[in-house]
Amino acid sequence: MRSVYTNELTKGNLPVKQLLMKEISNLRAQRTKRLPTFLEASISVLSLIISVGISVAFLGLDPQMPMLLGVAMAAFVAWRCGFGWAEIENSMVKGVTRAIPAIMIFLLIGALIGIWIVSGVVPAMLYYGLQTLSADIFLPSTLIICAIASLATGSSWGTSGTIGLALIGIGSSLGFPLPILAGAVISGAYFGDKMSPLSDTTNLASAMAGTNLYTHIRHMVNTTSISFAITLLIETILGIRYSGIAVEGVNVIEILGVLENNFVISPLMLIPPIALIFVSAKKFAALPSLALGIFVAAALGFFIQQISIQEMMHVSFAGFNSVTGIGTIDDLLTRGGIVSMSYTITVVLVAMMFGGIIEESGQLNVLIKKLLAKAHSTGSLVASTVLTTIISNLVLCEQYMSIIVGARSHAKEYEARGLHAKNLSRVVEDSGTVTACLIPWTSGGAYQASVLGVATFAYAPFAFFCWISPLVTLAFGYFNINITRIEEDPETQLYRRN
Repeated sequence: MRSVYTNELTKGNLPVKQLLMKEISNLRAQRTKRLPTFLEASISVLSLIISVGISVAFLGLDPQMPMLLGVAMAAFVAWRCGFGWAEIENSMVKGVTRAIPAIMIFLLIGALIGIWIVSGVVPAMLYYGLQTLSADIFLPSTLIICAIASLATGSSWGTSGTIGLALIGIGSSLGFPLPILAGAVISGAYFGDKMSPLSDTTNLASAMAGTNLYTHIRHMVNTTSISFAITLLIETILGIRYSGIAVEGVNVIEILGVLENNFVISPLMLIPPIALIFVSAKKFAALPSLALGIFVAAALGFFIQQISIQEMMHVSFAGFNSVTGIGTIDDLLTRGGIVSMSYTITVVLVAMMFGGIIEESGQLNVLIKKLLAKAHSTGSLVASTVLTTIISNLVLCEQYMSIIVGARSHAKEYEARGLHAKNLSRVVEDSGTVTACLIPWTSGGAYQASVLGVATFAYAPFAFFCWISPLVTLAFGYFNINITRIEEDPETQLYRRN
């Protein structure tokens, strides 16, 4: 059969060279595609993990360039499987597009942190916190305060970037190690992110598994309460252990005096965090809620702190530079601004490029099918779900995608075995939402490291709630605890079949 180009040539409409080039391009585009082998897919994932792990943990490098090596390997595997460069590039663009909403939040949080510092909001929280919280109960108090704030707002990111940041400053002023403080903040923040009906991940998990939101939340109570209780016990023990060491050489009176000398300290400065919690509880979207927090703080900074509009605009972009003379205070307050989010944004962009290739070329599906093939018992099915969500976090670099992939890839199997959909929603939430912040190249890990000023690998061992949660849900699966069958639950459930 003659091609359209041959017909055009016989009519004299195309020169021979142009015809040949188009024929070659057409043949290349028609390369036979195939699924990658398990070995090929594994090489892509391991190249990312090993290159980033060695570079960050042992060489002290930033993760962006090592991650690009992982992107190159994933692209090479996709090319070997018959994908053309245009398709590989489109898969990267598709992956990056998914990160745009998170990037917009990053930009506003960067501006918010800068404005909250220069306007005196964060200094006021530090001031009152130092007068209220003692070293003996500081770590468990931090865990509980962040859990309540995150439960009220449904946002782990908002909690870490506002109240969590202030608690980091208070704890640092008391002499606690930063990784331990960050771990307590993150553990509390992700408790609320996991259990709040306002949380987008909580709503997403229930929707993807095909069960009611409040059925999903109730079913998480057992595993989550155990995980939180264990975390609270650990934080209490750590608090007792470090409190005597922490307060040595710390002059709280001096710190309070420095804050008073550099900022106007007033209860009015607590209005922005209260307003942010209020609008979040009223289910306002994240972007307008953050914008309100910025404008309210800016108004207080203008009228109370006497900060010019020009300075606030500069700080919202470049961040605040503290020169109080006390190292712990200056280290904490010298931060914020849109510029401070550039590290996080670049990590997320490169990570989503990798995730786009892995997903569109079928490499992720190959890995998941390998796990499902070995899931014969209920315990092994739960383990397969946990591993799938964690692997999805590793390769798709986004907790939302890990929940979607974990739920969609296992929904039919849970239904076929007569297991209620709320089992699936609980498992993906127990393992997907909370583990994202433990991986440096996910949006959650990069964000927490940037906002709290502590490297992901440094705080990860102390984010107890985040790695205890999947362990508890694994134990529940293998010992058949809190595993509900369809006929045992009268509630109607709809499984997502696509």
